[in-house]
Amino acid sequence: MLDHIDALARCPLFNGVSEADIQAMLGCMGAKVVAVQKGEMILREDGPADFVGILLSGAARVQRDDFYGNRAVQAALQPGDMFGEAFACAGVERLPVSVEAVRSGEAMLIRMNRITEICSSACAFHNRVVMNLLRVMAEKNLQLNQKLEITSHRTTRDKLLAYLLAQAKRAGASAFTIPFDRQGLADYLGVDRSALSAEIGKLRRAGVIESERSAFKLLNVEAGSFGSPLDAP
Repeated sequence: MLDHIDALARCPLFNGVSEADIQAMLGCMGAKVVAVQKGEMILREDGPADFVGILLSGAARVQRDDFYGNRAVQAALQPGDMFGEAFACAGVERLPVSVEAVRSGEAMLIRMNRITEICSSACAFHNRVVMNLLRVMAEKNLQLNQKLEITSHRTTRDKLLAYLLAQAKRAGASAFTIPFDRQGLADYLGVDRSALSAEIGKLRRAGVIESERSAFKLLNVEAGSFGSPLDAP
């Protein structure tokens, strides 16, 4: 566990808990570490929904596939990010989503009941962790609302620009890097990849954005203002 203490210290579940106390609590909670290769599932749809996950290394995404195999990406995960907590807290029997590794790495899994129930050791920071869990779930709800707002736009262009504006605001700068490749961004926005690439090309030619892989820059927008370029040509 000590090899991943930096990622765990960044995890919002352990905000306000010292590294030494994190190490002690992991043993109390029965945490386990799993290694995954790119393309493998950390958690699988229809699997048991009683684990809270923390990505320790690599990268992953939370996704849902419909009956026809169409994929919708709900979130991109980086080391320190949590996943599965909402479903585990809700008490659903089976997961409605999968968590797939997009880069090889490791993840930690903790049973929800080991977090929410008071342990026999009476860990000094157990209550803080429970409060952190509530905060994480509230923030995830806000992120879901933001995604719904972005994807409610009717055209691929407007969905893309709404997403880029949100990322610029989050970064506090007109230049930023997103956590998706082109296919991942298309899956997140719920649009066709070819149509997305075409819109990115149009926006570059119109002087609205600059882009290189996952790096973007909004042009003619002052940092801190981020006025909407939705009406740009």
